[in-house]
Formats: sequence, structure tokens, C-alpha cells
Amino acid sequence: MNIQYVASKQETQMLDTIDLRDRFLLESLFRPGELVLTYCDIDRVIVGAACPDARPLPLEASDELRCNYFCERRELGVMNLGKPGVVTVDGVAYPLEAKECLYIGRGSKMVQFASGSEGGSQFYLISYPAHTAYPTTKASLADANQLHLGSPATSNERIIYQFIHEKGIQSCQLVMGFTQLMTGSVWNTMPPHTHTRRSEVYLYFDIAPGQMVFHFMGEPQETRHLCVQEKQAVLSPAWSIHAGCGTGAYTFVWAMGGENQRFDDMDPAPLADLR
Repeated sequence: MNIQYVASKQETQMLDTIDLRDRFLLESLFRPGELVLTYCDIDRVIVGAACPDARPLPLEASDELRCNYFCERRELGVMNLGKPGVVTVDGVAYPLEAKECLYIGRGSKMVQFASGSEGGSQFYLISYPAHTAYPTTKASLADANQLHLGSPATSNERIIYQFIHEKGIQSCQLVMGFTQLMTGSVWNTMPPHTHTRRSEVYLYFDIAPGQMVFHFMGEPQETRHLCVQEKQAVLSPAWSIHAGCGTGAYTFVWAMGGENQRFDDMDPAPLADLR
């Protein structure tokens, strides 16, 4: 398992483009036939992807976790971003269509990822430490809580799909869902904000070929940006804003961990204050 340490807000002010990408961007998560995991020091989040081919991929505890099985002291969120597939948890099979979500609770011993008959499943994984066990639960798009926000006039018309949250699938600290921008809209989370009580990970996808997303980060008075391609993830510390603007519409998975699960718990960064 890869280990990644992000920079402090003081260090970030001195990073060049290469160093900024090395610290905050995960560029190669989805590799055919492989399970890729990165352990990050912000809230001890693990970000990964499983792309099984003809052979299922088991989720095993690496030496860095010092445990008997991956979910011994962790919870896990899974979202399928590819063709239909199956996640098996302790002998129970959970079929997942594209953009469906599965929460796997602490104490689940055997987790395995498999592609369906078409092949090409791409499972995105987010895991945080967990202090108690909640039941493994699947959610389809119909199960998600939907929020319709923004407008064409401000180029940010979007639908937020909430799966793992305080009024949905229960968890210890993981909050997870995705946001889909409508055609003609390109901005997300603008005006931006921070939330000291939790960190966040953004995974951008459904970016059309030849297009990209500019992810804005940093302190409100010391902003930086990352150029992000299809299925790349940004690690967002609690002190950093997190907003994006694409050259076309796109979708992104957001996942948060920390001491607070309230979706509206944010500290606004007014546009006039941005530098």
C-alpha cells in the first residue's frame, strides 16, 4: 500500500506544480486487473480502486495496517464507476450497477471484487477508521437523497446524490455520494468553503475526452490549483477550500471523514476574500 503525506498550509505556499501534484493528487488509481490503495495522513483515510478482470480481487490487509483483515478496525465505502460488477462481503454477494454505492461495516472479514459478464467493473474505495460496527448496506440511485442546486445562469446547475450520510446509510465517520453537473454547467462548490471538522477526497470522472477540470485548493487568501484528468482524486485537508471548474460538464465522488457528518457544516469563503 502506498503511503502519502500531504503538505501543511505553510508548506503548500512554497510548493511548485510538481510538488503540489505529488502531495495532493492521486493520478493512477484505476489499473486493469489490479487493486490500488493509498494511505493518507489526513484523518487516516485510505483511497483506492479495484478493477478486476477475469479474476476476482480480494481486499486484504497490508502490513502497514497491522491488523488481521482490512475492515477489522475500519469502515469502507464502495462506488462502482464502470460496468456492472459484484462485491462479496463475508459470503453475501452485492451486485453493483454504475454509480451504485455499498457501505461495508467494521468487522467484515472477507471482501472481494468481481466484474460481471461484460467485464470492466471499476470500484472506487474510501475507508476511514471506525469505532463501532454498522451493517453492510447497498444503495441504488433511487435510494439516494437528491439535492438539486445551482442554475444555468451561474453555470453550476447540479444534482447531489447522498448515499452514506446522517439521514441515509449509517456510518461512524464516512460520508459519501456524488455530484453530477448538468450540460452547460462547469462550476462546483462555488462560492467555496472549508470545514475544520472533517477532510474530504474528490474523485473526478465522466470528463469527456480532451476535457479537464481545474480543482482549486489552498487557503482562501492563498489559493492554488490542480489540473485534473479522468478518474483522478484530490486529497483535501480541513484547512483547504475545494472547488472545481471544468472545460465541460463532469461528475465527482465526494467523501468525507472526521468528527462531524452534517452536510451543511461549512465555513464560507466569500468570493471577495479569495486571492
